[in-house]
This record gives sequence, C-alpha cells and structure tokens, in this order.
Amino acid sequence: MVLKGHLLQRADPDRGRFRSLLLKALKDFLANARIKNRALKRGGDAQFVSWDEWMAEVPSRLSISAKEAETWPAERIFDVRWAATAAEHALRQLGEECEARGRRRVFDVLSDCLAAERQDVSYQKFSKMLGIPETSVKCLVHELRVRYRDLLRAEVAQTVEKPEDVDEELRYLCAALAAG
Repeated sequence: MVLKGHLLQRADPDRGRFRSLLLKALKDFLANARIKNRALKRGGDAQFVSWDEWMAEVPSRLSISAKEAETWPAERIFDVRWAATAAEHALRQLGEECEARGRRRVFDVLSDCLAAERQDVSYQKFSKMLGIPETSVKCLVHELRVRYRDLLRAEVAQTVEKPEDVDEELRYLCAALAAG
C-alpha cells in the first residue's frame, strides 16, 4: 500500500521525520482496518428465524393443519396466521391484566367464552366451577369480552396507517379467523 499510494510523495522533511510519517500511516491503516472489520453489511447483525420452525413453536389456539397449509394459497395462510397472532396477543395481554388483578383463575376458566356465541356459553357450569352466582359469571364474561375487544382494537390499530381504518381491518381479521 505504501508503494501503490502516494505516501512517499507526501513525505516532506520540513513537516517532520520520515519515521513519523510511516508511524502515522500505520496507525491510520490499522484504524481503518479495525473499522472495516467491525462494519456490518446490511442486515449483518440480524438472525434469521425459519417461519415454519417459529410457527411450530408458537402455542397457537388457532393453528393451521398440515393438510390446510399445503392446499391453501400463501396469502390465506398469512392472513389467518396474522389474525391468530393479533388475537392471541390481545388474549395474552388480557390474561396478564387479570393475573395482575388476582383474577387469573377467572380468566383461565372464562377465556374460552370470549369468542363463543352467547347461547354456547354455559353460565351455570362456570358458576359451579368458580363458586360464584350465575349473574356474576355473566358480568365477568361481559367485562372480559369488552376488555378483550379493546385490546384487540388497540392491537389492530398498531397495524393500520389511519385510525379510521381500524374497523375495516377488524372485520378483515374476523373474516380471516372464520376462514381458518
């Protein structure tokens, strides 16, 4: 590099010793080499995760069977998985909130009611399980549904550009979940 570059032409006895010039050139070379070695290419620090492996590890209540995954178009699989992820994230937040308020058992027992039709919910069964009156179970289910809806809305709001698009995106999420 010394011979290829213009280092020898830059040597000027009036500016100092040749040895100082060589020392400065060596220090600059080592500093540049250190910077170059530490530099990352685009995405150089990123660790890639296989989508299939990640989805296999995700404890999803709304998983897609292997048969469906092979026959469905990629867009449908993506939509269903996105919708399931958004719904599960909101559900996990609701569970954490209930746990923080000392109501984890209530959440564990009633969480299956959140997406069920009202006529499919056996308030009497849950009343016996929790040891509380049926009216209290109805109130708790209602409260959990309202809060779950709010959390799901907030989750979807993070994915849209404009707030007025949230309702349309929620309808799309529900349609994707129904298709899955």
